[in-house]
Amino acid sequence: MDNETTKNFIETIIDEDNEKNTYGKRVHTRFPPEPNGYLHIGHAKSICLNFGIAKKYGGITNLRFDDTNPSKENTEYVESIKRDVKWLGFDWDDRMFYASDYFDKLYEYAKKLIRLGKAYVDDLSSDEIREYRGTFNTPGKESPCRNRSVEENLQLFEDMKAGKFADGEKVLRAKIDMASPNLNMRDPVLYRIVHASHHRTGDKWCIYPMYDFAHPVSDAIERITHSICTLEFEAHRPLYNWVLEDWDDPEGQKPRQIEFARLGIDHTVMSKRKLRALVENGHVSGWDDPRMPTLGGLRRRGYPPASIRNFCDRIGVSKVNSTVDYGFLEHCLREDLNLNAQRTMAVLRPIKLILTNYPENKTETFEVENNPNRPEDGTRTVTFSRELYIEADDFMEEPVKGYFRLFPGNEVRLKTTYIVRCTGCKKDDDGNVVEVYAEYDPETRGGNTPDGRKIKGTIHWADAKTALDAEVRLYDNLFLDPEPETGDKDFLTLLNPNSLEILTGCKVERGLQDAQAPRSFQFMRLGYFCLDNKDSKPGRLVFNRSVSLKDSFKPKKK
Repeated sequence: MDNETTKNFIETIIDEDNEKNTYGKRVHTRFPPEPNGYLHIGHAKSICLNFGIAKKYGGITNLRFDDTNPSKENTEYVESIKRDVKWLGFDWDDRMFYASDYFDKLYEYAKKLIRLGKAYVDDLSSDEIREYRGTFNTPGKESPCRNRSVEENLQLFEDMKAGKFADGEKVLRAKIDMASPNLNMRDPVLYRIVHASHHRTGDKWCIYPMYDFAHPVSDAIERITHSICTLEFEAHRPLYNWVLEDWDDPEGQKPRQIEFARLGIDHTVMSKRKLRALVENGHVSGWDDPRMPTLGGLRRRGYPPASIRNFCDRIGVSKVNSTVDYGFLEHCLREDLNLNAQRTMAVLRPIKLILTNYPENKTETFEVENNPNRPEDGTRTVTFSRELYIEADDFMEEPVKGYFRLFPGNEVRLKTTYIVRCTGCKKDDDGNVVEVYAEYDPETRGGNTPDGRKIKGTIHWADAKTALDAEVRLYDNLFLDPEPETGDKDFLTLLNPNSLEILTGCKVERGLQDAQAPRSFQFMRLGYFCLDNKDSKPGRLVFNRSVSLKDSFKPKKK
């Protein structure tokens, strides 16, 4: 591994393990999503961390689906997760596994714990188990079933597996300490009965292991060295270690759980339950709505995977929960698109500009650079004629102070072409401006001023003869409240009613007619936009605004 001036605390732990030869200097991590929903930007942090750490140390990473809850899981989520991980730029090679791969081994290990007197079958209901558990201030009390014999427990557990009991009628619990100050150690449930068909194992099983049991054992089976998870599992670490006390590893190398702070971003929610509510209640168009923090939504919004990886790398890894400014995520996107996105001209709220002294049947062409940051991207040809489209707010009949665009008597540059002087406008019966009139100066081709006069304003345009119609969707924060998940807030009452504005009749350069999603562009003066990867198709151009040109993110002063 290359020498680095700073390392995060996880790398420091791995360095210590390597110095002690704890794992034979192996580094083997895993990304273990539940296939019950779509990945979001918080998962991206975990993906980048697990795959990134392993790569730094010459190790490997598994993709493992924690498919222990058949009532909420299906293959649609499995495929979406695989697609998102690959899109983000990572590959698990031949190391894709499922917790269900290990159901037989998990069952046998559970029986081993029963034989050791460390697990028992309980008849208490879930409500009774919760009541018996006690509180932070009061110890729990033991179940009447806690002291069943090993033989009875083994038989009951086999009967559970054989389908002889209804859902919730019995559970398998660990026998640890009902007075433990850590509530997770007060005889947690290891197995529950669920009569539901599993997306991989069908109806073979009607008992399923709990996460706190399946996860450490799956890690041990795969010989994971460092089980990296989010901070809410810190209190579960003693249980993780307890579960593996009697696991036999061929080299005595049991995985080590390490917790890091999960990602929080203002003006959004990360809870799967809340994201599902947004979708099911119709507040967004789906899991890939560009306002959603899902990777599908970010992809549709125009986020290149490199911008997300960069974001995850720059926010760092810590042990303290914090909330990241959404503006910083946009900052990373803007940096990427500024370097890579082709420039083009589009008019979102068009009005007609007529150059009254330009020949009616004349059309000129101009060469325009595609990206000033990438000369290798070359130029494109745009057409120019007597009638153009400009933005409605680029004309003001009675200008306010500091307004340097079109108003009667003022001159502006039309990007790349000529200087024009505004001569007036035409209004409809309601007083709305429908046409603006100007005269062009033929001596200023390319926007030059041979006489040296100063022109303060430059505006973009689209040729009315060749411009294409487009729909443009402008997105804002989904929530007005910067912390919609804190406290006992009803997050659905905090939605921003103006988070989406749809503009139709927009005008874009004809050169975009063959562009394909998810290609991104900088619409000059307006922001960065991408072709929608769902609704845009030949003959129908639909663009999503990815981010504005102006960077709202301001680093905090140290």
